[in-house]
Amino acid sequence: MANRSQAPAAASSSAPLLQGAWLTRGAEGRFSAYLPRDGEVVRWTEEPDGKWSGPVSLGGPGPGPSGGLTPFLAVGQGADRYVHLVGLRPTDSADDHVELVHCVQFQTGRPAAAWRSLGHSNGKGPWTGNPAVAVDGQGRVYAFMRNGGGGLSVRAQKDAGGWHPWWDLMGSKTDPSPVAVTNGSGFVELYSSHAKGLVRYVQRESGAKPIREELLPASVTMGTLAATTGPSGHVTLFYLDLDGQVRAWSPERSLEPTVLGKAVGTGRLAVTRCLIDGFDCTVLAQQSADGRLALGAYPSEQETEGIEWSETGERHTDLAAVLTRGLDGRLVAMARVGAGAPITTRQKASAEGLLLEGWRSIG
Repeated sequence: MANRSQAPAAASSSAPLLQGAWLTRGAEGRFSAYLPRDGEVVRWTEEPDGKWSGPVSLGGPGPGPSGGLTPFLAVGQGADRYVHLVGLRPTDSADDHVELVHCVQFQTGRPAAAWRSLGHSNGKGPWTGNPAVAVDGQGRVYAFMRNGGGGLSVRAQKDAGGWHPWWDLMGSKTDPSPVAVTNGSGFVELYSSHAKGLVRYVQRESGAKPIREELLPASVTMGTLAATTGPSGHVTLFYLDLDGQVRAWSPERSLEPTVLGKAVGTGRLAVTRCLIDGFDCTVLAQQSADGRLALGAYPSEQETEGIEWSETGERHTDLAAVLTRGLDGRLVAMARVGAGAPITTRQKASAEGLLLEGWRSIG
């Protein structure tokens, strides 16, 4: 069965487009939030007293023929807590050409390193898809991007600094927004969908090129993928099927995807793990049909338990959510709502179940 492909989130869109963990936690436990804005990236920082400062400009790669960065940003974070930002910069306004650019934030609240070009998966060319970024167990960055043939390519950092040339991972007709994640062994995995199903690319050796595995036949709504690494160290992918069901697929644990329950909306999922009543649980988020953020949880790696959704916060026409957890294991949620400062909430410390504090702006 063919995929129902939503309109690709192209680099020319005016709304901020986000991929990955754009809400990050530093080694000391404080959070940072990153958004593309007006051709650059801005950052908000949680201060020691719990209040937020910002936004502070992290700049961009300098004005190209079409200006600075596009409204897209991918964010990845390694075990060393370094935050890696990957954006798209127009290089030729006449041909709509773009290139990937990268910078790194080493410490919470400190200035970021200078932006550096990673080029384009085809050497040069127009937008072919939104990049995804992951950091392996050795701190090496992997920036993935769909290429002009519809397959996936990756540019990876070398051990001694610098970058390998673009590696073609093969494939065709893949989702414009793949998902990259690091498993419990420190190896990078990439997931995408295809007209006929799901495709996984996985490292088998440290520093090696991810290898494309056999396609899993499935019906998938493109643009809905999310993934997390479970307590076993194995990755679980989440997506919407063509019937509007949320499904989970963990290739190392299950041959077939498992139905978790009916989706509350049609857009992309967000996922993380946190502690609920002392148990390791996986939490999913999605914007519901009436515009509110809905959360659903189940015991991690026990997909047969299914999920039930609970809505929170106010209604918004355009909402993008990210989930993570604090040093205490409690859930932290943040949402980008329009062009203003993001809003955030946390799991209540003394309450049973997944109860949240009130939403508040970080601006």
